[in-house]
Amino acid sequence: MLQVKNLHKSYTVGKQHYEVLKGVSLSVEKGEFVAVMGPSGSGKTTLLNCISCYIPFQSGEILLGGTALAALDENALARVRNTKLGFVFQDFMLIDGLTVRDNIMLPRIISGNTGGDMEQIADRLCELFGIDHIKHKYPAEISGGEKQRTAVARALINHPLVILADEPTGNLDSKSSRAVIQSFEQARRELGATIFMVTHDSFSASYCDRVILMKDGVVYRELRNVGDRSAFQDHLLAAIKEMSRE
Repeated sequence: MLQVKNLHKSYTVGKQHYEVLKGVSLSVEKGEFVAVMGPSGSGKTTLLNCISCYIPFQSGEILLGGTALAALDENALARVRNTKLGFVFQDFMLIDGLTVRDNIMLPRIISGNTGGDMEQIADRLCELFGIDHIKHKYPAEISGGEKQRTAVARALINHPLVILADEPTGNLDSKSSRAVIQSFEQARRELGATIFMVTHDSFSASYCDRVILMKDGVVYRELRNVGDRSAFQDHLLAAIKEMSRE
């Protein structure tokens, strides 16, 4: 579903040249829930921004559903961002003047795809993620966890190939974080969603099928969850500790 091949990305500031991604390769299969973890400066946010088509990269290849993103013009990239990718951000990015339900439908409205099933799909997503009772409220009237579940529903309204989540639990308490991660699990289980998440939170990452650890612009290690979430979290913490020592 998503393939990243030998990706290189660097920045030049004045006379200084900074190489952020140094040949990153990874893949995410359909229906997988995969996380990327690593210390600040490891390149994980830059990687997500490259996949999102928000910043260009120097060399390598990103394939989404078999399509090479670097070959697309700006109009085609805009269509990919709106219809093939779903986004969940740390700070929710909801429109204050729209209700929960209208926020969820917004990607369909932007794309002009306002067919007869749009409202039914939005209502189904509200029910699926436990926000049906607040769908006519505005973002200022709901909790952080409810805002993020709204954002997850919005990311799914166009049936994207991949959901890209950037620190989706970073602004939430532990109870709300659990509810959001369980929303991702529901999306995968009931809608076949594919999720690629950047996080600092080992608890959230412990729900994933795989976790890719990054350090200094390269993939340091990949860990696979064999079914015991608590044991996987312990394994993650040990691997992160080992990585920090090195």
